[in-house]
Amino acid sequence: MAADFTIECLIRCENHLGEGPVWDVQTGLLYWVDSTGPRVGKDAIWRLDPQTGKVKSWPLSKDIGALALRNEGGAVLALADGFYTFDFDTGRAELIAAVDGDPARARLNDGKCDRRGRFFAGGMDDKEELGICGLWRLDPDLSLHKIEDGIICSNGPCWSPDDRVFYFADTFKDEIWAYDYDLASGTPANKRVFASTKEDAGFADGSTVDAEGHLWNAQVISGDLIRYAPDGSVERKISMPVRNITSVMFGGPDLEDIYVTSMARVSHPATHDGFAKQSRPQFGAGSLFRIRGLGIRGVPEPRFAG
Repeated sequence: MAADFTIECLIRCENHLGEGPVWDVQTGLLYWVDSTGPRVGKDAIWRLDPQTGKVKSWPLSKDIGALALRNEGGAVLALADGFYTFDFDTGRAELIAAVDGDPARARLNDGKCDRRGRFFAGGMDDKEELGICGLWRLDPDLSLHKIEDGIICSNGPCWSPDDRVFYFADTFKDEIWAYDYDLASGTPANKRVFASTKEDAGFADGSTVDAEGHLWNAQVISGDLIRYAPDGSVERKISMPVRNITSVMFGGPDLEDIYVTSMARVSHPATHDGFAKQSRPQFGAGSLFRIRGLGIRGVPEPRFAG
């Protein structure tokens, strides 16, 4: 492990629930979301130009789980109740397809695109208690397909560099799963446990993979950024400056920078006692962090092909 890596608090953006960083290799810009920012009057979509330090953000009227950039311009969003297109110039979101579920407590959460440009996003029970949600696949023709069901909190969808393995976590079932993946059809199969967090201090949140086929997972509550080998063993842990880290993404000109989002939210709707009682956010909570100097390279994040 590189001994001289650095962790930098890049932006004190105080995201209510920062999530879903996406590095755009075409423009060299980083996008991420504040999933529950709209609940407290904060902007929901964020963009950083690391070359200039310029930050831009956009408001939304609904919770946002994930964002993927589109080949045709703009983005596709997983909002609370369904999938939407988004125009960065106008700030307008238009519904593609609604998802079924209990709108009083279920919403879409984390999502990413496979290398054929299909957008996967799953739901979460806002009280983090019941397995009432599904995993969905939005195809480039804008057709919507349910892939999985019985989920409490969807997180960390990503694919091995050779596209043969799909990774996905249910945060509050304490498991990260691996599936065989058929890239031609977009179908996961042969679900099995890749890694368990039952003995860990934190829960599995957002993930990405690197060029060596290792999976990186941000553990909310513990503040540990964990790198798993392809066999599911823990290759390394990096302790972040804040406990509630939420997701991770490689970026930079050579995809060797690591960006980590975090959460400032103190009040949690969860029925479980996994979140420590806090009267105010930990110092730096909700910030965007960057790790440099590890000498590990990521893989380009695909765009939505629709």
